[in-house]
Amino acid sequence: MQTTFMGVSYMPSKLKLLALRETPAQRSLTDSAACTNLELLSAVIGGPKQIEIAEAIAGHFKGDLHLLFQASVLELVSIPGVGEATAARIKSALALSCRLSMTNMERTSINSPSDAAVLCGDMSTFDVEHLRVIMLNTKNMVLGIADVYKGSVNSSQIRVGEVFRPALQRNASSVVIVHNHPSGDATPSPDDVAVTRALIQAGKLLDIQILDHIIMGHGRWISLKERGLGFGA
Repeated sequence: MQTTFMGVSYMPSKLKLLALRETPAQRSLTDSAACTNLELLSAVIGGPKQIEIAEAIAGHFKGDLHLLFQASVLELVSIPGVGEATAARIKSALALSCRLSMTNMERTSINSPSDAAVLCGDMSTFDVEHLRVIMLNTKNMVLGIADVYKGSVNSSQIRVGEVFRPALQRNASSVVIVHNHPSGDATPSPDDVAVTRALIQAGKLLDIQILDHIIMGHGRWISLKERGLGFGA
């Protein structure tokens, strides 16, 4: 609805056209679970043009939260209406969500490769390689999760001591290794298999069993143990 003031026409913000109870902030306070992604994003952004900015962000990333999670601050501030403060709020909200997800999953049990893949589902959104260690007790309960490497994960760069240090600190009896392929293709490489073999051998010396090595892609994951890669006798 266009409004004219002193001969100048302008379009009021979409927020002003909503009843108070229908604004993103109020909706998130009363029933955040029922809010759309656009409403939640608007509430995080705040300000009089929050809905328009949220729509611009959703349009830029085609509604894909994974792409939004991966986006750099530089890309975010290139979107009309998004300043550094808004970009910081968005990045912080997404990071907190991921940390909460990981915290909630700790002290659950890992009984299958899919359990580990669900626990580390956020890794499918990473734009660089990460290697993560899920530490387990004798009953396969999760003791903790540690990010060990960020960058290239290959046999020439990985130091075995760094991979096992968190497990030794937590007195873990076994671990699951998880790393991602930023390309989205979860197919194991020869280097992935070599890394797995090296870690299994080191684990035997430290009395820490490698239960599996999971590779995360986009919407797909692969268990090297299920494929018999690196876990041979």
